Amino acid sequence: MLRSIYLGIGWILVAGVFYISLIPHPPEPVSFEGVDKLEHALAYATLMLIFCQVYLSPNTRKILFVCFVAMGVGIEFLQGLSGYRFFEYADMLANTTGVILGWGLAQTRLGNLLSTIENYAHH
Repeated sequence: MLRSIYLGIGWILVAGVFYISLIPHPPEPVSFEGVDKLEHALAYATLMLIFCQVYLSPNTRKILFVCFVAMGVGIEFLQGLSGYRFFEYADMLANTTGVILGWGLAQTRLGNLLSTIENYAHH
């Protein structure tokens, strides 16, 4: 049950990343130099870590890694083609950094948090 909820949350967040990344005027948070790169990294780290909760296989996690890096790169190309957003290599790097961070966190106890919660719930 929790896996389905996590998967649903994950796909909603993927859709949210696409939406925020491709609308003409995304919301502007409290601003400081580089805040957008931090947002990119946190978003992609969150995506990677959530999906790693559902998919525990190392091979599946490798596929997720490649897919999220490709998503981050692809969105930048779509922004460049949009005419109202900008293509930035620095955003690609921030997205990829986030994926790496999420993957790294998934190798710790955080990577099995959902399984741990489910085990406690069944006892």
